[in-house]
Amino acid sequence: MIDPRTPVLVGGGQLNRREDPVEPVDLIVEAVRAAASDAEAPSLTRAIDSVRIVGMLSWRYRDPGLLVGERLGAAVRHTVYTGNGGSYPQALVNEAAEDIAAGRCDVVVVGGAEAWRTRMRLKREGRRPEWTVQDEALEPTAWHPDVPMRHPSEVAAGLDRPAHVYPLFESALRIAAGRTPEAHLDRISRLWARFSEVAEKNPHAWTPRAHSAEQIATPSASNRMISSPYPKLMNSNNSVEQSAAVIVCSAAAAERWGVPRDRWVFLASGAEAADAAAIAARPDLHRSRAIRAAAAAALIHAGLRVEDLGPVDLYSCFPSAVQVAAQEVGLADDDPARSLTVTGGLTFAGGPWNNYSTHAIASMLDAVRETGLPGLVTANSGYLTKHAVGVYGPRPTGPFARHRLEPDVRPIPIRLDHEGVGTLEAWTVRYDREGEPDRAMASIRTGDGARVLAASDSRAVIDHLTVTAAEGASVMVSGGSRFELV
Repeated sequence: MIDPRTPVLVGGGQLNRREDPVEPVDLIVEAVRAAASDAEAPSLTRAIDSVRIVGMLSWRYRDPGLLVGERLGAAVRHTVYTGNGGSYPQALVNEAAEDIAAGRCDVVVVGGAEAWRTRMRLKREGRRPEWTVQDEALEPTAWHPDVPMRHPSEVAAGLDRPAHVYPLFESALRIAAGRTPEAHLDRISRLWARFSEVAEKNPHAWTPRAHSAEQIATPSASNRMISSPYPKLMNSNNSVEQSAAVIVCSAAAAERWGVPRDRWVFLASGAEAADAAAIAARPDLHRSRAIRAAAAAALIHAGLRVEDLGPVDLYSCFPSAVQVAAQEVGLADDDPARSLTVTGGLTFAGGPWNNYSTHAIASMLDAVRETGLPGLVTANSGYLTKHAVGVYGPRPTGPFARHRLEPDVRPIPIRLDHEGVGTLEAWTVRYDREGEPDRAMASIRTGDGARVLAASDSRAVIDHLTVTAAEGASVMVSGGSRFELV
């Protein structure tokens, strides 16, 4: 017997819209209908009582969940909308399962969409989309805020976007592992090649094409350098038109609406935790105490060891995110027998800003059904800042629980006004659109154990850091955020 309040995921829907573009909420509606079809219960859409939408960048809605419910003809009484953060898809599923178990909701949709490709095309043409504009007075039932990504130390150094910060983490990973730049590039290129092979077999991937490690590692006209050591094929691809949605409901509702038992996937446990919002405050740039804590709590509650896992999807905006999550969960990132993605990742399957992990969860449902093994999803916001984990299984393992954790970590002091000598800890070199290096950005440690984030526009510094493994080098910081090699 299964407790009727047991939360189950019964369907996942994914959509790529390459032609005849529509606005984001309509993409979500199509994904929800696909999820109900996946559950083999199309009429389930009428029973939806809560719609929880991941924050969208393509268009400004006030309460998109309300629009989705109206267009589906559902009597939605509860809506949620989030700010920016890629951990929100899994966090919203965790939250939905918690509410269902407590009897607060019965049938919940978690979903999102981006029509970024269309939005950017219209912008280039000087046009604005003719999409739904909601009354400014509207508000969702609940709102989750943006995950912070603009600490003054990051802004001052130009480390103001993921395409610069994650390469900095990559540098820290290489240095911690004691590898040469050449050996490390080979390793991460092979990792990303394996991800592309998964995307090639994924019917929902935006770019279902396998690439060799050499193709990924080698800069070219179509694979320009973005920020070392990452060329374009190691960056998330947000120029997509994608949506995904999953339906979470009580076991009683699944029975009532005729969802066959072989479509049910159980969320055994969920967990959320955060690292310091300011990257300079973290004890190490190649670690995440929050991922370690969240994954451990979720697995322990599910009664599982890492070795028991079947399918896995680690958040994959950049190679460094995968490597950090793998080491904290306890998975090898170079095991050819163990894929760390069920989609192909944000470069190849598609990176629809905050909503990637909804695609991962939808794909995980299929993977758990096919393998009969428990699976794990990690989702990430900001700069490895905020994390959500879900453990999925083909059968219930006990009551669902959601864990919200606060790792006890002593922050590193941040220096915003440092003047003087420091030691180079990690760095990246930014490239312009013509493929020329134009700025070095670095993490620097001071003699008293503090950290400075700084940049250099010096041609000598840029050229040196482009070709030299300079970890541990002495640097001179001036103006609080500019550095030169000593």
